[in-house]
Amino acid sequence: MKTQTKETQDSLTPKDAYNILVEGNKRFTQNIKADRNLQDQVFETSKGQFPFAVILSCIDSRVPAELVFDQGIGDIFSVRIAGNIVNEDVLGSIEYSCKVAGSKIVVVMGHTKCGAVTAACNNVELGNITALLDKIKPAVDTVRVDEKEMSESSIEDVSAQNVKMSIERIRKESSILAEMESNGEIKIIGTMYSVETGVVSFFES
Repeated sequence: MKTQTKETQDSLTPKDAYNILVEGNKRFTQNIKADRNLQDQVFETSKGQFPFAVILSCIDSRVPAELVFDQGIGDIFSVRIAGNIVNEDVLGSIEYSCKVAGSKIVVVMGHTKCGAVTAACNNVELGNITALLDKIKPAVDTVRVDEKEMSESSIEDVSAQNVKMSIERIRKESSILAEMESNGEIKIIGTMYSVETGVVSFFES
């Protein structure tokens, strides 16, 4: 599989980018890898990078975006932060990916068995982790019905809601990305990754 170039990136639509990711995850779940020479890609990308997608995901070691979507060097920007939350630095990174570097799709990817989400549901407070978990609390509040310990299914509901709220923040707090999406230049979409199966479920947009 060839390395992304300016020409191939320019030729892609947001829908094309979406389809590439869908097909890549299908290969991953079938344990089939696209034929690519990573050393060649190192050389090719040394001249410049033209990723077609930017993926905001959790730092969880079981959820490596490039592998999950079977992509190579220079194909995607990967923004990783516990709980796939949004802050000013994350927004700036995504804006750079799309407005400056030409990516065609923004993917917010949550996952099952998320430690950050579980910690937020359990009101964990520890150093700087506390401030990070506060950004997940709005999603917790939409799911929690009482102060009792939340069930596993409720915690998974929080993970999905957290993805949706991260997308809302992207659209609300980045006029650049909101305008690009409105103009059809990019697509912003949410997904959930199953650590049990390796399947990425794409939300309806």
